[in-house]
Amino acid sequence: MKTTEIKSMSVEEIKHKLVELKTSLMQMRFQKKIGQLTDTSKFSTTKKDIARLMTMLTEKENGKK
Repeated sequence: MKTTEIKSMSVEEIKHKLVELKTSLMQMRFQKKIGQLTDTSKFSTTKKDIARLMTMLTEKENGKK
């Protein structure tokens, strides 16, 4: 997910996307534990997307652009 996509989203959309990504990260952890996860690179990309979303959410809530 690119920052330009995140900037165009509203605060509610960002919060919704955060919930989606956090649940998918939890599911990936379970899959890794039982040996079903084949692409482990999704961990780092999902974590980075969560960090980007949280940063943009904080900026939008504080009134920065």
